[in-house]
Amino acid sequence: MGGGAAMSVALRNAQRAVPVRRAALRRAVCTLRAALGASRFDVGLVCASNALMQRLNGVYRHCPEPTDVLSFPFHQVEAGELPRPCCRGDYNLGDIFLGVEYIHQQCRETGEDFDDVLTVTAAHGLCHLLGFRHDTKPEWEQMYQKEAQILEELNRLTGSCLRPLTAGLF
Repeated sequence: MGGGAAMSVALRNAQRAVPVRRAALRRAVCTLRAALGASRFDVGLVCASNALMQRLNGVYRHCPEPTDVLSFPFHQVEAGELPRPCCRGDYNLGDIFLGVEYIHQQCRETGEDFDDVLTVTAAHGLCHLLGFRHDTKPEWEQMYQKEAQILEELNRLTGSCLRPLTAGLF
């Protein structure tokens, strides 16, 4: 992602299949990051094609199919703990790859709003960067609660009514 301003949300659109409202997405992620208490940390966001998501999913999760979101944390932390960086360069949460092409296809099938689902998916990805997981029911409940909490803050500021992604997981 490289340098840029302190505490940036760097957004790169690496696909051409779907138009993305980048400014709105960056703003939402900045708000969600603040709700997590992590405003001092950089985040990288990549809007990715099915091909890129499939490649990353294959390499990192041995599951070579496209997916909606992949998170690559810079720090390993316990769920809900903020990293304790020792130097400026370590004020980084990591990178979130959003499978916008995949999400767009899903939304066409479900009739859900693409921008809303994109924002909720980014919230899910952000929680993964801060150590939240959903491998077990207790972990999932903890993650779901955190997602709901930060989305409520976003809803309060924007008048939207977004719900967490992981609703039907267990």
